[in-house]
Amino acid sequence: MTSAAQRWAFIALFALAAPIGAPAADVPFLTGRVVDNAEILKPATRDALIATLKAHEQATGNQIAVLTVQTINGDAIEEYATKVFENWKLGQKGKDNGVLVIVVPKDRKMRIEVGYGLEGTLPDAVASRIIRNVMTPQFKTGDYDKGVTDGVNAIIAQLEGKGDASAAADEPSSSSSSSSPMHFNEPDLGWPERILLGAFIFGIIGLFTFIGIMTPGVGWFLYVFLIPFWAMFPIMIVGVRGALILLGIYVVGYPIAKLMLARTAWYQKAAQDLKTKGTASVGGFVMSSGGSSGSSSSSDSGFSGGGGSSGGGGSSGSW
Repeated sequence: MTSAAQRWAFIALFALAAPIGAPAADVPFLTGRVVDNAEILKPATRDALIATLKAHEQATGNQIAVLTVQTINGDAIEEYATKVFENWKLGQKGKDNGVLVIVVPKDRKMRIEVGYGLEGTLPDAVASRIIRNVMTPQFKTGDYDKGVTDGVNAIIAQLEGKGDASAAADEPSSSSSSSSPMHFNEPDLGWPERILLGAFIFGIIGLFTFIGIMTPGVGWFLYVFLIPFWAMFPIMIVGVRGALILLGIYVVGYPIAKLMLARTAWYQKAAQDLKTKGTASVGGFVMSSGGSSGSSSSSDSGFSGGGGSSGGGGSSGSW
């Protein structure tokens, strides 16, 4: 065997021996409103779901389908749901009023994929609560029949304007209410929304906090003035527990940082300049003795914030 033939033989053997990655999960055929390929639902449950979904479609035109598959071979549940949704073409043309509920028991994943036309009626926050409060507790106990049925009923209740059926699970139970008189929900925001909103909120109150720490005299007024802002605004980004932690850091850290800076030479000079000249340069800002800020040597173009919209919409979860 020539050297060239030996090289090609080695390449062929290496290709055969190389591990083959798991194939992408296939999209099953749309055989009905409930496609239970994972076989986790009882026949009676499937029949009841089909009747419920059919009645809802006849009343509203919205098309809801349920799909269960054992595994999606490591694919992202969001990408797989979009692929199924586009392949099945759920909802009426031009209205995009379809909803897909996917449950993957082996991967312990699920998703509610919402058509673009129903995102206003069934927003991501509500879909997330349905997954977290209605479906997940049942799936954790292995009761797929009740989890899927309750989840579908909650979706229909939301679409038909009968109230947010997922909100009831957010209320404290009788056992927990006896030990805790108050109950707070965590913010239902995706990470892109949290980052944008956080940049806006923390940018503003962070800037005033910086000015307060760096400025002699008026800084103590800002310390007290900013406490309500640090107490309330972070709740929208990091939830109640996170807001309490940030408030504690602010209440303790602000005076410590200010007292430490008060010992530095430039801070003492700035305080003296405010008394003698009426103005002082602090961190690039020109401060007057009246506590107002003038021009800055380096200005920022401003802060912007907003939320994005998902063409598919919906929410994912695991248990």
